[in-house]
Amino acid sequence: MLTDIQIAQAAELRPIEEIAARLGLGADEVEPYGRTKAKVPLRAIRARRNSPGRLVLVTGTNPTPAGEGKSTVSVGLADALTLRGRNPVLCLREPSLGPVFGIKGGAAGGGYSQVVPMDEINLHFTGDFHAISSANALLSAMLDNHIHRPNSLRIDPRRVVFKRAVDMNDRALRNIVIGLGGHTAGVPREDGFQITAASEVMATLCLATGIEDLERRLGEIVVAYDVEGGAVRARDLNAQGAMTLLLKDALAPNLVQTLAGTPAFIHGGPFANIAHGCNSLVATQAGLALGDVVITEAGFGADLGAEKFFDIKCRFGGLRPEAVVIACTVRALKMNGGQAKSELATENLEALEKGFPNVARHIENIRKFGLDPIIAVNRFPQDTPAELDWLVEASGALGVRAVVADPYTRTGEGCLDLADALWEQLEEGTGDFHFLYPDDMPLDDKIRTVAREIYRADGVDFSPAATRQIAECASIGMANAPVCIAKTQFSFTDDPTRLGAPEGFRIAVREVTPSAGAGFVVVKTGDMMTMPGLPPTPGAEGMRVSEDGTIVGLA
Repeated sequence: MLTDIQIAQAAELRPIEEIAARLGLGADEVEPYGRTKAKVPLRAIRARRNSPGRLVLVTGTNPTPAGEGKSTVSVGLADALTLRGRNPVLCLREPSLGPVFGIKGGAAGGGYSQVVPMDEINLHFTGDFHAISSANALLSAMLDNHIHRPNSLRIDPRRVVFKRAVDMNDRALRNIVIGLGGHTAGVPREDGFQITAASEVMATLCLATGIEDLERRLGEIVVAYDVEGGAVRARDLNAQGAMTLLLKDALAPNLVQTLAGTPAFIHGGPFANIAHGCNSLVATQAGLALGDVVITEAGFGADLGAEKFFDIKCRFGGLRPEAVVIACTVRALKMNGGQAKSELATENLEALEKGFPNVARHIENIRKFGLDPIIAVNRFPQDTPAELDWLVEASGALGVRAVVADPYTRTGEGCLDLADALWEQLEEGTGDFHFLYPDDMPLDDKIRTVAREIYRADGVDFSPAATRQIAECASIGMANAPVCIAKTQFSFTDDPTRLGAPEGFRIAVREVTPSAGAGFVVVKTGDMMTMPGLPPTPGAEGMRVSEDGTIVGLA
């Protein structure tokens, strides 16, 4: 059986100009990065905004080691729509090097439902992540330089809140001390790194609508507080212009293709457990302007990615999704029902029934935004007919349609029934999308609303620091901002070991910080950190490149 990278390496890719032409883009409207990938300038997108397509979100159940396959389903669904004569555009996030070299692997789909060139997408791609890391580093350098001399803004070194960033899982950098080495080395203070995917610069770029909006948003970033407690922003350091300069190319979305030749925008990469989990707004707008239907994905389960997609990205971008697909697997639901990973190949209807409440809760949650989801049952070879039939019937009993799909081995051919069910629902136009909470709801009540309505928590326990920080966020003009809750992806709770659909728990909020450039407030729960660590055996240990340039071991 071929690995994902072997499948990708064996593919005959079309020239990127041919993919662009499918979207009506001329040769002068793309900026090629080699033969098979390109940037699409914002001017080309703006020229076509009067013909919007239809927006479809693919989300999932809470992830398990058994696999769910949101990206794979997204690719297969887009390819199936192409086979049905539609003009779909796929919009996904860029992978971070942290998971690529860590435990999760890449994020380009799998099997025969991949975006390609897979190896380049999973590695340096077009340099967007490096540009974001560099802009983040520039702001950090200008901040510490100002504190060193002349500190006319009277910044309190003990109240610097802006973190450095690197696109790698490196737990040793979570908490550091800088400025050691004498007078010329700067002011000693505590500092730390977060992974680039969790940085405010990443979130800011992904929600900006253009260069002017990006510069304005970057200027809003709160970097520290002065000795009187007033907020100091990036614009006070005059850093936003140079940061925008570093990000000017990164703001343009990246055009690639699926193995079947469907156009795909891969752009922006915030994680959904510690950030807002969506591809860039400009990429989604490009897809809506150039295609008749956009298939996009939000990270992890619907309790994280979908909620943030709706309440943050759609709110800021004026987007109105018309349909939602929840990707799930028999394997993952059996694991939620208590079956061990080593036994998942064995038929177990009892475990499936016990795990089904996880997807049932996600169905209920999507309905709270005014949309009825479709269940995409991502088929694995070990799934039995009895298990698949049970899952389809149980979903139908809740009033939603479930369709068995096989994107991994058959890509679009394996997702035709799913594409037909989706298009039928789009044509019926039964959705009535709305947000979970209004803008003017107090920040603490927004947090309680998400915890109660989406997680099913009995309540929220705020630390004394979090209570003070919520008041600080309101005092600097963020009282009406949406909330971006950092929570474990593995559970509805803030405890990653509680699978299924737990009840009788509370959510612990320990820290609340402004992400003023992005426009939302970050809420950290449980033990969530913004700098992950590598596993005991990192995936990087099995990777290499041969003399002829062939990459081996990239998942």
